[in-house]
Amino acid sequence: MKTSDLFVKALENEGVEYIYGIPGEENLDFLNSLKGSNIKLVLTRHEQGAGFMAATYGRLTGKPGVCLSTLGPGATNFVTCAAYAQLGAMPMVMLGGQKPIRKSKQGRFQIVDVVNLMKPITKYSEQVVDGNNVPAMVREAFRLCAEERPGAGYLELPEDIADEQSGATVFDVVQHRRPDANELCLDQAAEMIKEAKMPLLLIGAGANRKRASQALLKFIDDTGIYFFNTQMGKGVIDERHERFIGTAALSSHDFLHCAIEKADLIINVGHDVIEKPPFFMEKGGTKVIHVNFFAARTDEVYFPQLNVVGDISSSVNRLTEKVGKIEQDMSYFGRVKENVDERTTKYFEDRRFPMLPQRLVKILRDQLDDEDIVTLDNGVYKIWFARNYQCHSNNTLLLDNALATMGAGLPSAMVAKQLYPDKKVVSVNGDGGFMMNSQEIETAVRMGLDLVVIILNDSAYGMIKWKQEGMEFDNFGLDFGNPDFVKYANSFGAIGHRPDSHDEFQSILKHALNSKGVHVIDLPVDYSLNHSILNVLIKESRSIK
Repeated sequence: MKTSDLFVKALENEGVEYIYGIPGEENLDFLNSLKGSNIKLVLTRHEQGAGFMAATYGRLTGKPGVCLSTLGPGATNFVTCAAYAQLGAMPMVMLGGQKPIRKSKQGRFQIVDVVNLMKPITKYSEQVVDGNNVPAMVREAFRLCAEERPGAGYLELPEDIADEQSGATVFDVVQHRRPDANELCLDQAAEMIKEAKMPLLLIGAGANRKRASQALLKFIDDTGIYFFNTQMGKGVIDERHERFIGTAALSSHDFLHCAIEKADLIINVGHDVIEKPPFFMEKGGTKVIHVNFFAARTDEVYFPQLNVVGDISSSVNRLTEKVGKIEQDMSYFGRVKENVDERTTKYFEDRRFPMLPQRLVKILRDQLDDEDIVTLDNGVYKIWFARNYQCHSNNTLLLDNALATMGAGLPSAMVAKQLYPDKKVVSVNGDGGFMMNSQEIETAVRMGLDLVVIILNDSAYGMIKWKQEGMEFDNFGLDFGNPDFVKYANSFGAIGHRPDSHDEFQSILKHALNSKGVHVIDLPVDYSLNHSILNVLIKESRSIK
């Protein structure tokens, strides 16, 4: 059997449904083998779009997404995507091509050592040097990338190896059960919770990955504990819950940090230090129990007093049995919740135009069902969505709080819609981030997706402007011009819209959500309250008695 045929069979054996990417001449044997496969090739307009799509597939399914590039400049375009998946714990396998390794007449033309380039930002990076090794290498790449903590992998198939014959056969995919936490460790954790005067629960991204919702909900309801989440832990528990305090969108000095500072113990489920810190630990301060698949990575701001290592759901279920009802007076947390709810909803009905991001949050929440999905690119609006958008279910607000790269919002939305065609999907982007992968609008149109893309237009890099103002620097170096987004969208075969009032935006959004095709809405945004609220007000007005 030709090695490229064997490679495709090995991918089929792993259950691969889609490969996102851009083939090159070094992939042509592989591409020809793929032609007769049940794996669907999704041709993108840039390798970065393909990588973000593959990573989001992994994030939503728990199975490694797959993307494809040629050698050299194609493969190096995957570097940001590899870091995105690796830091965000999204399982993904990248496939790359290479010139013949046994005999080549092209010198060093286009040749970069991509395998070694990828090693610091992946869990697995190897070149195939013998066709007989393909089944084992594919199996190992998929196993490692899916295991906790998930991440990225890279496999390079040289042109001459793809064309050679192999007699190897694929390996069975063998599943495994994650180990449970040690009983003595669980007893110690339960005792710490019982002895605490003001315990608080934090839910992070790891709980979102492995669907620990049922176990955590029972823990919350049975113990009566209050909880908050990190940005990537949003939606694990329905945020309408009476014990939900809020999301730690900032590392300190937000309204909910009153509760964190009052707590003498935080049970931290599914978090690791890759995500922007939801709070800062101090020696002699609040104690932390780290509950995760792996022990905590200690650093200056996070050094838990106890690691509960094992399957998260199992650990939480057993803690529920051991802890029982918490009898301590936690009414203070209830007062913090009331204050957080009041503060975060203050501008929900503000009808000014250009539109406040807080108002956009409210409009989207009102128009979307519990299971519908919003994906975010990266910008200052991400803070407003993290703090103010109420998630009702797992992975219904897809944001990146690990690498926090621009350009991922649109590709993420495309995969979400591809996987869940019956759900409404809205992609919210800043004008800066949108333009970094805006060419994928053509891909979305070609895929036949029904998608709503909102561009928050302030003709600037708004996140950095906010930081610049907070540091009392002059406004400098962050303004740019934009194309006519309506004409730009239409040129790709999408439908462009530009509302000129609050009411017109609501009408356009409702129409777009219930219509076929890709709808791109150019929405003027008002960021005038960023500094006054996020830099000033929350530091002056957050004391709760």
